[in-house]
This record gives sequence, structure tokens and C-alpha cells, in this order.
Amino acid sequence: MAAMFGSGLSNQTGAAIGALAFPVLGPIGVVAVRQYVAAVVLLAVGRPRVRSFTWHQWWPVLLLAGVFGTMNLTLYSAVDRVGLGLAVTLEFLGPLAVALAGSRRRLDAGCAALAAAGVVVLMRPRPSADYLGMGLGLVAACCWASYILLNRVVGRRIPGAQGAAAAAGLSALAFLPIGIAVAVRHPPTPGAVLCAVAAGVLSSAVPYLCDLLTLRHVPAQTFGLFMSVNPVLAAVVGWVVLGQGLGALEWTGIGAVVAANTVSILMTRE
Repeated sequence: MAAMFGSGLSNQTGAAIGALAFPVLGPIGVVAVRQYVAAVVLLAVGRPRVRSFTWHQWWPVLLLAGVFGTMNLTLYSAVDRVGLGLAVTLEFLGPLAVALAGSRRRLDAGCAALAAAGVVVLMRPRPSADYLGMGLGLVAACCWASYILLNRVVGRRIPGAQGAAAAAGLSALAFLPIGIAVAVRHPPTPGAVLCAVAAGVLSSAVPYLCDLLTLRHVPAQTFGLFMSVNPVLAAVVGWVVLGQGLGALEWTGIGAVVAANTVSILMTRE
């Protein structure tokens, strides 16, 4: 339980600390650094034998690399525009959609309706609404859903963490010219670089290692149930670290999405 809580808290704290570097590096610069850190960690753990990969193995790895980078870029861009709590809640619709897809149970249909109601509350029309930011959050959700599905394919075709490591390495390679361009146009300060590196460590390295340890001792469904608190953790961390307070309606919307995921997983266990 402590490892699962630590993983979620580390992930959201890393995102919040990364947001502190936005004024200097922008979301794309922070994401570039995060991709570099993730690649170093995963390549060290996975040690992929890329020379032995066949095209049958390569194509899902290439897609996974593209989705990995796009997911982080759209999420961090959404965080920059609508705040951490709302961005993570919208992104969380991705795994929820994967969990509910294809189900014919009335209960799951009710969970989907509850989540949809939460999204309507969060995205309701108002003068201050940033629909581009919300749209980026929904793109991140689509990417996370694709990330889950592609990881399943990669896991079946490539042993261990080799596929994920290769995808992380390719994503980091793609972001290398972007990182250089950002550094040339906006010379980074030591503080901004430190925040971006901390985001990579806390949001990539620590959660990956914690989750790897946790899944050896905790059932996948229990793990998925605990993952549902991430939007709440994001909202709390966003408030404490970034001063991004939420109103009662926003908390209601987040609660609806979390409740939909919780009920779906609990009913699946029975």
C-alpha cells in the first residue's frame, strides 16, 4: 500500500515540480527532459536487444514510442493551461475507457455515464473555460488508452521490459533536437533544469520502479483500484505546490470520474 501511494504521490508531485519550469522551458522543454530521464532508467532496466527485433516486433514499439511522447506532451501542455487536477482527471478517462470498452453489463454502462457526467461538469461552458487545454487533456487520455493497448501487444511479442525500454529510447531520441532547439531559443536556468530533471525522476523513474515492485505482490485489480486516486492526488498536489485551487463543482466532477473507475474495478473483482 505504501509503495502504491508513494508511486502516485511521486508521479503527481513530479508533474507539479515540472510545471514550475514552464516559464523558462515551456511544457515541451520539460517533456523533453522527462523523456531523457525515462529513457535512461528504462534502458538500464530493460536492456533491449534491438538488433534481434523483427519487423513484427518493431512496429508496435515504434507506435508506442510515438504515443509515449505525445501523451506526455499533451498532458503537460494541458497542465500549463487548465491546471494539474483537471488535466490528470481528463487524462484518466483513457484507462477508464479501456476498462469499460466492450462490456455489456448495465453497471459498466452506468459507470460510463457517471464518468461522462463528471466530464460535463468539468468542461461546462463558462467565461474562463480553456477548451484548448481541456482538448489537450482528452488527447492525452486517448494516448494513455493507446499506450495501454500497445504495451499489451509489445509485452506479448518482446520479453521483459525490452519493448518499453526501446520505445522510451526512441522517444527520447525524437525529442533530442526539440530539447536542443528549446535550449538555444530559451537558455535554461539551473533551477529550471533541476525542476525538469526532478519531474523526470519523480514522474518516470520512481513510479516505474515502485509499480514494478508492487505488481509482484499486489493483484493487478487492486493496483488498478488504487490508481483511481491519482486525479485526487493531482488536485491536492496542484493546490499545495502550484496554488491551483478547485471549486466545489470541479471536485464533484473529479469525484464522479474516480467513483466510476472504482465501482467498475470493484465489480470486476466479484
